[in-house]
Amino acid sequence: MLLEGNVYFPPEAVHDEYLTRTRSFSLCPWKGVARYYTVQVDGREARNAAWYYPHPSPLARRIKNHVAFWGDVRVEP
Repeated sequence: MLLEGNVYFPPEAVHDEYLTRTRSFSLCPWKGVARYYTVQVDGREARNAAWYYPHPSPLARRIKNHVAFWGDVRVEP
C-alpha cells in the first residue's frame, strides 16, 4: 500500500526475523504514533530503519501493523 510516498507492507509479507523493535516512536498528526524497528541483515544494521503503526487513527486504519522502510533499505521479493 502506498501512502505519502512510502510503501507499507502487510505484516505477513515481512520477514520479522530481520527486525528488532526499538524504543523509538514518533507522532504523525493524522496517522498516530509510529513505532520503529532496527533492520539487521548479513551483519549490517540500520537502526530505526523500519516503522509501523500498531494503533493508527481511524483515518489510517488500513496501515495498521503494516511496515514501511527508509529509502536506504533495499526491499527484495
